[in-house]
Amino acid sequence: MAISSFHPPLRTLMGPGPSDVHPRILEALGRPTLGHLDPLFVGMMDETKALLKYAFQTSNELTLPISAPGSAGMEACFVNLLEPGDKALVCVNGVFGNRMIENVTRCGATAIRLDFAWGTAVEPAAVEAALKEHADIKVLAFVHAETSTGALSDAEALCGLAKQYGCLSIVDAVTSMGGVPLLVDKWQADAVYSGSQKCLSCTPGLSPVTFSSAAVDAIKARKHPVQSWFLDMNLILGYWGEGGKRAYHHTAPVNALYGLHESLVMLQEEGLENAWQRHATMHSALAAGLESLGVKFVVAAEQRLPQLNSVYIPDGVDDAATRQYLLANHNLEIGAGLGDLAGKVWRIGLMGYSAKPENIRLLLSALAEAMSAQGYKCDATAALAAAEAVLA
Repeated sequence: MAISSFHPPLRTLMGPGPSDVHPRILEALGRPTLGHLDPLFVGMMDETKALLKYAFQTSNELTLPISAPGSAGMEACFVNLLEPGDKALVCVNGVFGNRMIENVTRCGATAIRLDFAWGTAVEPAAVEAALKEHADIKVLAFVHAETSTGALSDAEALCGLAKQYGCLSIVDAVTSMGGVPLLVDKWQADAVYSGSQKCLSCTPGLSPVTFSSAAVDAIKARKHPVQSWFLDMNLILGYWGEGGKRAYHHTAPVNALYGLHESLVMLQEEGLENAWQRHATMHSALAAGLESLGVKFVVAAEQRLPQLNSVYIPDGVDDAATRQYLLANHNLEIGAGLGDLAGKVWRIGLMGYSAKPENIRLLLSALAEAMSAQGYKCDATAALAAAEAVLA
């Protein structure tokens, strides 16, 4: 069988990630490939680290992109900070808290599980009670922006509790970086990981991470080798460390890093506060339109992520048929529910380059059309007017 070149259609990506990739980033990906130890590329690596420090709002020296997706960033934090016999308090309010539990167990550590209702934020009071009950906790782990539900937790309060009770914090910021405030140094977070494909609007496959000095001290004080050779920060530092002399660790994804560098340059040009405000404004416009269509949100307004909107599927509307209609007729992707919310919700992303007025207009008109085709009564004109009132 002869296989020809793959030419994907141009989709509008409004699911839980990846988001639309900006043309500037696509252009950066196609630039000439350099060797991964080329002096010019090493200089760009240093710039990428500086730009990531800005995005994380940190001065942590151990700040770099892992050459793998956000799940590897998660694993890097756990395998470097936990050893057999350690205990971790893990807050679970969605799918990605469950993945944290898996990581703790595979490190040979004990996970103390603290559950919260899906669609709600982690409650600091419950976390404090658990920390009081378990005095030997080494790590407090939680998801800042839970992509499976659209809930935003109070990372500042939770990291403060970790410091108060003498443990390290691990924070999942895969969906939050660039979309909502993420202030690593101010909040005293210890190990934070993110992803390139969400609000940074880069291609998937890279995971920015940052480790505090307290986290670095814990890594250096380990009694056992880090169980993952590839994710061992002691080894990665030899390649991503400061200065011109770099030790070979792995062949970096050179062109993918061009894309990340460009996305971070664009974030710097826009300014973090402006990016946060853009996501908030686009969310308000989308919410006004969806509510006009009779579509209800899973998460209460005060705990809601602007960049990931989980909404209940209206009665009488078919989940898969609607998503397929949007894809087939409008080249528009939205996400299905996960875990406890599978088949009950849609996840609508407004991340990075996808967070713009024309995408909101497309989504509202196309969704109204798709639901109307199934007999659901809604008014696309009124929904668009509600959104435009916010955007005006």
